[in-house]
Amino acid sequence: MVVEILAVGTELLLGNIANTNAQYLSRRCAALGFSVYHHTVVGDNEKRMTEAIKQALGRSDIVILTGGLGPTEDDMTKEVCAKVMGFSLEEDARTRKRISAYFKASRRKDITKNNWKQAVVPVGAKVLDNNNGTAPGLILERDGKTAILLPGPPGELEPLFSEQAEPYLRTLRPETIYSKMVKVCGIGESRAETMILDLIDSQTNPTIATYAKTGEVHLRVTAMASDEEQAKSLVKPVVKELKKRFGVNIYSTREEEELEDAVVKLLKKYGLTVTTAESMTGGMLAGRLVNVAGASECFREGFVTYSNKAKRKLLDVSKSTLKKYGAVSSQTAREMAKGGVFATGADACIAVTGFAGPEDSKEEPKGLVYVSCYLGDEVFVEECHFTGNRMKIRQQAVVRALDLLRRCILEQYHEK
Repeated sequence: MVVEILAVGTELLLGNIANTNAQYLSRRCAALGFSVYHHTVVGDNEKRMTEAIKQALGRSDIVILTGGLGPTEDDMTKEVCAKVMGFSLEEDARTRKRISAYFKASRRKDITKNNWKQAVVPVGAKVLDNNNGTAPGLILERDGKTAILLPGPPGELEPLFSEQAEPYLRTLRPETIYSKMVKVCGIGESRAETMILDLIDSQTNPTIATYAKTGEVHLRVTAMASDEEQAKSLVKPVVKELKKRFGVNIYSTREEEELEDAVVKLLKKYGLTVTTAESMTGGMLAGRLVNVAGASECFREGFVTYSNKAKRKLLDVSKSTLKKYGAVSSQTAREMAKGGVFATGADACIAVTGFAGPEDSKEEPKGLVYVSCYLGDEVFVEECHFTGNRMKIRQQAVVRALDLLRRCILEQYHEK
């Protein structure tokens, strides 16, 4: 079945906000086994919305619309969609009661009249209760076509979709879809695909899809079967083969687990503590680690030593090293990692120094980065050459540093 995602909002067309909802919904629909062939964005204009909805319904089985369900005059998604599909509108007493309770719980007394517009729904539509906002979600079915209307704010859309719209979509498929994610670090997308090209060329069921992410490649293995157990049995040997081919480059096979989660898990497993020492990344590395719940058990301290003076004072990088080799050098990265451990008494320290541009300097080319890890009285240093803008280079450096720490732990503790 074909799904189309239609986002409503002039603010999207103006670039005031990013269309992250479309990315989320595409990912979820792919996991459910639906084909997404089109993304459409339309402004808050009745004529253009009408044309967009008609076109989407004409070429897709299911249209998921986001945004335009609020209380203001330019929120007209529900009204236009209902008109296109031939639904009349009426107030839903249950939804009005829920909206009233929502305002009462938030201690708001100034409920303006236009808020009750959100309690008006198409007659015969399935109403999806929005527990994180006021506008309900809606499912409209007619003549073999389905429209699913979801609120625009991601904090409302995502739980509403996962808790109510996704179970509904599952009922539309006779097969069971099961997928497993294999997350790879340290290998580029083109190389990763080359390593499994024979599997991709011969695939039928299950299938393998590759997704590039900054510094990572994600491989989704998806199978269709009559039940979940059979689907899992189809996926299992393929995942096993991927593990054989990618080995230590795989950091997780869990959809929700990020690289920093895997690193913190390893630190906790072996009772290790870590310190970060950063120059060009300016705290981004420490930020990734403390994003993980429970990181306080293993994260000791973070140093941001952007200047040479700070490197000397906080990390005991020698003046002669900085003068002879410069701040962007393997020697400085090595001393930063050592200094972080000695300054805090942590078991490990990961250090980053480099040059992110925006242009090449006389001393270093843009994208030259050194990452270092001190663990178990050994210091490991990697020289990296990244491309892209300043932010992308810094993000790639963080990923490489996290992955270096992960590999050092695996190597020293002989975990394969």
